[in-house]
Amino acid sequence: MSAAPYRVEVMHGVNLDQLGRRDPLLYGTLTLGELERQIEHDARELGIEPSFFHTNHEGAFVERLHALSGHADAVVLNPGSWTHYAWSIRDALEIAALPALEIHLSDVQRREPWRRVSVIADLCFATISGRGPDGYRDAMLQVREELVRLDHARERGG
Repeated sequence: MSAAPYRVEVMHGVNLDQLGRRDPLLYGTLTLGELERQIEHDARELGIEPSFFHTNHEGAFVERLHALSGHADAVVLNPGSWTHYAWSIRDALEIAALPALEIHLSDVQRREPWRRVSVIADLCFATISGRGPDGYRDAMLQVREELVRLDHARERGG
């Protein structure tokens, strides 16, 4: 692992501030604040320093992705329904050029056909879907593994 904790930006998109009010069978019962506290606890146990961002405005999500260079080592993102059509977010993620993991609380592959489309999946090294809040711990583990792998590749000159 690197000498300093890995810095991972966790980005929540549209309607995720409504967690706790949305269908608990799909999204669980935690509020966004409670979810972020759980993520922070899990991340720090893994040597990760998380930061959080939420917006219901697509342009703000894009601007945040633009600003991540030099401030984060990786990004975990749940754009919400923007996942399925927001090419601007895809382009901004490509510009950010950070290791990225896509995550969804609900199992998007078992929902409406339009939710099965992800315009960002090919830019992400992994996707986690349908694990609820526990998926974020899995995400932190996978991000740490990816960052360690990248560190080792750099050390070997690769």
